[in-house]
Amino acid sequence: MITKKERFLGSMFLGAIGDAIGSGYENVEQAEENIFYPFGKPEEKIPDWNITDDTQLTLATCEALIEDPFLDPQTLSSYFISYFTNGMIRGIGASTLKAFRELQIGLDWSQTGRRGEYSAGNGAAMRIAPIAFFKNISRERIEQICSITHYNSEAYVGALAVILAIKTIIEENWINEISLMELITSDLPDSKVKDRLLELDILSKTKSITEIASLGNDGYVVNSVPFSIFSANMIKEKPIDVIFDEIINSGGDTDTNCSITGQIVGTYIGYNGIPEYLKDNLKKLSEYSLMNNIINRLSEEV
Repeated sequence: MITKKERFLGSMFLGAIGDAIGSGYENVEQAEENIFYPFGKPEEKIPDWNITDDTQLTLATCEALIEDPFLDPQTLSSYFISYFTNGMIRGIGASTLKAFRELQIGLDWSQTGRRGEYSAGNGAAMRIAPIAFFKNISRERIEQICSITHYNSEAYVGALAVILAIKTIIEENWINEISLMELITSDLPDSKVKDRLLELDILSKTKSITEIASLGNDGYVVNSVPFSIFSANMIKEKPIDVIFDEIINSGGDTDTNCSITGQIVGTYIGYNGIPEYLKDNLKKLSEYSLMNNIINRLSEEV
């Protein structure tokens, strides 16, 4: 039996691994197969691993939870400001950047979230996973936490979908042939995210990750979160490194999609289920010591 603590460690570390693997491929167009190279095709360089805002804001969330297990938005905002001011965030999105600059000059967290159609990104969903391991955080609080950077109902539902997928695994309800999409959709508010998950549940019997990517796999939350949950759903059929490869080869927002997928799959397989070579590669990063310290401290509280 996998303990809740091991599931938490698996989620956090595999999410960071997914982010690090995917970061070098974000929005890179795949080369066309019919291109002719008269002097031979140049050797493809494998990008270096780097963690980005996906992992860094997840770690900020972890630190806030260590201080306040009820996760007051003001507490979380203070950690966001600290990370931002100290240059600890890489690859930050437009909505999040706007919010952090406004927090930095003293605007209240309730006023900072980007509004309108351009606020429906995956920036709230990518940092939400630690919350799934705590029972005392309400949906209202989750919505507030999302609104710090993304004041948008779809962004909230996308984050909620990630939480529900992880909670479903923690509670050991993901059994037999039922899909994650089917298990969580009844608990989601009516939304485009929910509609896409219902669509992917039907397609999951016959379609691959690459085929599903054609519906959308960019940073729009309606594309990114359902695509990531669909990808995580494949763990019962293929290993995580193969899933990461398929996500990367599909293009789009590869770091966030791999990270969210990793957070969900890591919950399912636990820390000990992560391939050793992936853990070894993560340990080579300069940020690993800090990451390891924060994650292990919070693991004592889940």
